[in-house]
Amino acid sequence: MPRNRSGRSVIQSAIDIKRWQQQPPTVVEARPARCPVCGAASCPLGGAIRLQGHGRRERQVWGPTSPDQPPEVLSVTARRYRCLDCGAVLLVVPRGVLGLRVYSAAAIGFALALWGLVLATAAEVRRRVGPAKILGDSAVAGWATLRRWARDVAQRRLFSDAPDPGPSASLRKRAAAVATSLAASADPTTRALPIEQRAFFGAARAA
Repeated sequence: MPRNRSGRSVIQSAIDIKRWQQQPPTVVEARPARCPVCGAASCPLGGAIRLQGHGRRERQVWGPTSPDQPPEVLSVTARRYRCLDCGAVLLVVPRGVLGLRVYSAAAIGFALALWGLVLATAAEVRRRVGPAKILGDSAVAGWATLRRWARDVAQRRLFSDAPDPGPSASLRKRAAAVATSLAASADPTTRALPIEQRAFFGAARAA
């Protein structure tokens, strides 16, 4: 289970970002079945609730909400819980929101597919995925974040279930390998879409 620097466990809900925004879940609907830290059941039969609501927290999510839409900055209200057994504080977020990353999993998968499979330039990938409108001189022609994601893939810190293309593979080839895997994991109803769009939807499922 991913953890952030303050020690909270980040748990992805089965609810996607769009549905979460349209109708945020109640404290009951978003409550995990058990604590991922100690394993305690959240609502043991005949007992008191062990994962108690602990407020809410706003999270920014960057990137397009669908592959044919422009990138934007969204704000989602995550739900927090505290485990009475071990004291862990849990943050429940929509499916596709990643701990320690402001970009959605779908946006990252889309970016890697554009760069690795479509062979778009880093600047073009940034235009289609990054919401920032004002860029420094060094950022106009490239995007350091894109290469950082590819390195994270290589080091198994991102989409760790994707196949490894081998130690000699370039970052772009690694991006292509993980994007191909993500596209393959997308819902079968997306098969008619271009592969970079299927990687978008597959990343949201695989995160």
